[in-house]
Amino acid sequence: MAIRGALLMLLLVGLISSALSYTRPPPRETLFLTLDDYEDPTTPQQVHVSLSGTTNARISWVTNATAPSTVNYGTSPGAYTSNAQGNSTTYSYQSYQSGQIHQTVIGPLQPSTTYYYQCSGDSTRSFNFTTPPAQFPLNLVVAGDLGQTGWTQSTLQHIAQTNYDMLLLPGDLSYADYDESRWDSFGLLVEPLASQRPWMVTVGNHDVEKDVPPAKFTAYNARWQMPYAESGSDSNEFYSFNVAGVHVIMLSSYSHFDQSSDQYAWLQNDLQSVNRQTTPWLFVLLHAPWYNSNYAHQGEKESVDMKQSMEALLYQYQVDVVFAGHVHAYERFTRVYNGQADNCGPVYINIGDGGNREGLATDYMSPQPSISMFREASFGHGELNIVNGTSASWTWHRNDDDESVTADSLWLTSLSAYPCSN
Repeated sequence: MAIRGALLMLLLVGLISSALSYTRPPPRETLFLTLDDYEDPTTPQQVHVSLSGTTNARISWVTNATAPSTVNYGTSPGAYTSNAQGNSTTYSYQSYQSGQIHQTVIGPLQPSTTYYYQCSGDSTRSFNFTTPPAQFPLNLVVAGDLGQTGWTQSTLQHIAQTNYDMLLLPGDLSYADYDESRWDSFGLLVEPLASQRPWMVTVGNHDVEKDVPPAKFTAYNARWQMPYAESGSDSNEFYSFNVAGVHVIMLSSYSHFDQSSDQYAWLQNDLQSVNRQTTPWLFVLLHAPWYNSNYAHQGEKESVDMKQSMEALLYQYQVDVVFAGHVHAYERFTRVYNGQADNCGPVYINIGDGGNREGLATDYMSPQPSISMFREASFGHGELNIVNGTSASWTWHRNDDDESVTADSLWLTSLSAYPCSN
């Protein structure tokens, strides 16, 4: 026990020393990728994968001209033994006109299997992705507020080096705001990763068109369709899904969330349906954080009012972790409920540090609140390695001189594993 205590003390001292000695790197340039000018305008671009139910996947892509929404796929390179037909849409916003946005669901698929695929019958570009496992262990990456900068590129490079099964993104994807062409640029930037693993996302404030009509989240809803219908939701902005033994809930900070809202009613029904015997882990993602000791984004209704409306519901159903973005820094809280440390509450983690163009939020409140366990204004990403139905390892990796440095870590025990008491 003495040796174990000494090792833990050395780890703690090392983390504190690392945080104190860390020199924050400067901002990096904003990136803008232009649509590839393929000779054939039906060549697929901006390819990404998401889940669509427990055994299916959705393949999404864009073509510059009308093309069939077909996906040919199989488990061997070049041997496409199955095919599926989807649909395509376009949208316009002010002077912008999108290309053909294709959505095709394929399956049923086998877990932990690599599938090779082509889109729109185009043989010049081939892709592959690997399905998540059906049981533990499960490796998740969490990255918020990605945007399109040199730091985004660094974060994506670090993520690419991990052996992850799925990426979770709590809002603010492209930072397009009203410039719709930046959605195309973002699609090109993330395609190397998003075409190989499922990316599950929710909305942030920079995913809203600043001038409406036609409607907020026009581009997001057209380009990043999530499995909302499969989870009983009537909105692509909030939904849930199961993967291995995990139930993940994606909430919208920018849709109605009061207790008379559709989102609240859906959330209540969804939580009631969760079986903690088959899905012992329960995670929630949203954009505007409910707990935050950074001066950035204090007092916003999307944080304060949503917390007041929904916190008791998450506490009642023993949510394990709540991930948020919005604040451009990293912060991890202990298990919390109603502003106080509570063994039955969720761990709250703010991870809006993927690489956005607005820079880091460096101004923290002092003294540090007792419920705030670790905080640092640096770009980075998180990795959640779920070992089994009881234990999971969380690590936060900051982008330090282009090397992914582990700056914070925690072992988690699922609230479903023991009777909860304070």
